[in-house]
Amino acid sequence: QASMEARLMLRNGEQLLLAVVIPVIVLIGGVRGADRVNLSYGVNTFTPGVLALAIMSIARGFERRYGVIKRLGTSPLSRTGLLCGKVLALLAVEVLQVAVISGVGFALGWDPDADVLGLLLTVVLGTAAFAALGLLVAGSLRAEATLAAANLIYLLLLAGGAVVLPTSAYGSFGDVVAFLPSGALGEAMRAALSDSAVAVRDLVVLACWAVVGAVATARTFTWE
Repeated sequence: QASMEARLMLRNGEQLLLAVVIPVIVLIGGVRGADRVNLSYGVNTFTPGVLALAIMSIARGFERRYGVIKRLGTSPLSRTGLLCGKVLALLAVEVLQVAVISGVGFALGWDPDADVLGLLLTVVLGTAAFAALGLLVAGSLRAEATLAAANLIYLLLLAGGAVVLPTSAYGSFGDVVAFLPSGALGEAMRAALSDSAVAVRDLVVLACWAVVGAVATARTFTWE
């Protein structure tokens, strides 16, 4: 199941656009724009944030729209198997994302101070959280509503979810967005790659979102 999911994502131009192209554009545009307007944020801030954005980008609920869920319903695959297969497939695709985005970051002058354990925990828990939430959307809404809901949530979290920029950039609102899955993912990624630290609180927040998303998916999921 994981192998099939990964192949489908890599063959899908829309998924590749969201998974690689848009994050790279955000990274280059953010770094160049910050240089032009003399913002205090540079490539060392934007690159971890864009890596977090890439993880968030691939957990989108398009399966209902493409009719995949209905077909999977005829197989002996359980809901748990579907979720685990999706998480493993997303982790496989993320290897490509990290390679591409990190390469662009290095070309722009990125100098990471990484904690490998913190990075691995962030990637795994972030993927689990957003895979569960993405499947919740794909498995509970009608096909025509899935794309609209997925895009709306993505744009809201991109603009105000503290994924690309740190929570400190949002003033007092930063204390709120830190508990969103996007904010926790962004903060944990920045801690792992900029401060060489394990952001325990943010990882716990991601784990909670993963559990909540998985439980909600199990209760509301419908094959058709």
